[in-house]
Amino acid sequence: MTARSILVYHPEPGEAQAYARLITQPKPPFAVAVCATPADVKPHIADAEILYAWNFPRELLPRAARLRWAQSMGAGVERLMVPELPRGVKVTRVAGIFGPWMAEYVLGWCLWLTQRTELFRAQQRERCWRQVAPLRLHGATLCVIGLGDIGRTIALAARGFGMRVVGVSRSGKSVPETQRVHKTRDLREAIASADYVALTVPLTEATRGLIGTPELAAMKPSAWLINVARGPVVDEAALLDALRGKRLGGAVLDVFDEEPLPQDHPLWEFGNVALTPHISGPSTPGEIAPIFNDNLRRYLAGHALRYEVDRKRRY
Repeated sequence: MTARSILVYHPEPGEAQAYARLITQPKPPFAVAVCATPADVKPHIADAEILYAWNFPRELLPRAARLRWAQSMGAGVERLMVPELPRGVKVTRVAGIFGPWMAEYVLGWCLWLTQRTELFRAQQRERCWRQVAPLRLHGATLCVIGLGDIGRTIALAARGFGMRVVGVSRSGKSVPETQRVHKTRDLREAIASADYVALTVPLTEATRGLIGTPELAAMKPSAWLINVARGPVVDEAALLDALRGKRLGGAVLDVFDEEPLPQDHPLWEFGNVALTPHISGPSTPGEIAPIFNDNLRRYLAGHALRYEVDRKRRY
């Protein structure tokens, strides 16, 4: 009889090993295959019962004949929610750990703007003493689009700075972290008064291109867009057009249609665009291992898994 098997996949070999080392093995233990390339995966995929992965090569999923459960190493699951995934496979994501990271990212960049960090660092390099008053974050309006645990954590942190926070969600149901919640159909109304718009929605067919020309036109010309969701949530061509036309204050972007962002991409050229390499919510083995290990215990006991993804909604 073939041993029960866990396939651990991460495109960085050191990370794959780190995740594998933190697995709490049941008795009898599972065989663990640690892979970092598609070539590494091929000898093991047919026997894998559990997949524990980040950016798994989708073209190999049809070979996973014994797969029963796939645990993403991050909050996003779009690389697993694909037609190639065999029917009946449960998919779980990571939740509850990225909110604090992303709250620091979003508020940190808001403060970068209001404290005029770029200006004063430039003056320092020039040994120039010229007093310019900072702007106030207190009293500014933040619109958070997507009110899962990440969005609510960002909203709560913003409230701590005295910001007015409005939200957007599919249901429009009120949450205590915001002053008001709009339904997605009222998105343009929600962002019209915002000084900062933060995107935290999952990537689904419904959210792909959610922020396009009409939505960018609804924003104030001084407003900043902050995307910590997924690149395709924003229509990139529409964003470039708005930036070139100076119809937007600027953008802070951690995610892109293509990653890494090509060196010849026009987004690199804008002084009012801040780019970071998909680091706003880092996946760290030490934080994610307890979630996987808890779900492994639940899986073996036949209990419901935490953070299971609805395959119809794709989140």
